[in-house]
Amino acid sequence: MLARIPDILNPARLVECRKALATTDWVDGRVTAGHRSERVKNNLQVPERHQTAHRLGDMILTALERNPLFLSAALPLKIVPPLFNRYEGGHAYGDHVDGAIRPVTGTPHRVRTDLSATLFLTAPDEYDGGELVVTDTYGAHRMKLPAGDMILYPGTSLHRVEPVTRGVRLASFFWIESMVREDSQRQLLFDFDTAIQQLAATVAENRAIDRLLNVYHNLLRYWADT
Repeated sequence: MLARIPDILNPARLVECRKALATTDWVDGRVTAGHRSERVKNNLQVPERHQTAHRLGDMILTALERNPLFLSAALPLKIVPPLFNRYEGGHAYGDHVDGAIRPVTGTPHRVRTDLSATLFLTAPDEYDGGELVVTDTYGAHRMKLPAGDMILYPGTSLHRVEPVTRGVRLASFFWIESMVREDSQRQLLFDFDTAIQQLAATVAENRAIDRLLNVYHNLLRYWADT
């Protein structure tokens, strides 16, 4: 499932993020890459324990908690604290698949990476290249979203970031363990929930909507782990 979640961060929050990232420390992005991924990863990253990463990450997590589209699409159980990367001057990240289990730095906790997320922090016209390319059974999907928008995609997907040949590409990235592990089930629930919400917005009180909600929650109860 690919799901675009618009306006995770409003303009004021984006300005706050950009100002903080403009003056923070950056390190080689390979510090969080696996053995094979580090061979194709070439970017910069804010250290995981840096106070800027913590502050901006908390801002993003708060925004996600209030976003009904994200909650419906991801059905989140656990979220790895958001990280931040920077691409410029030819930086790129070749084809790779994210590790299945992600440790939460500084804690004993582990997160299964059912979903990967990229939140764009710079506008598409600020840089050339830098497209996120996600490959699934339907082919390659190229994404370069407006600042503040986020894309969710299965953690099992082969994906890459194309070389940035002009300007700077800033983004936040993180992983989600969903209450529903199977992507096809999660997609079905998302489509079901979206249809119910659209129907409820256009139709007056109707017992059929209640019956559909009952089916949705029974499916969620059957498939979800908490």
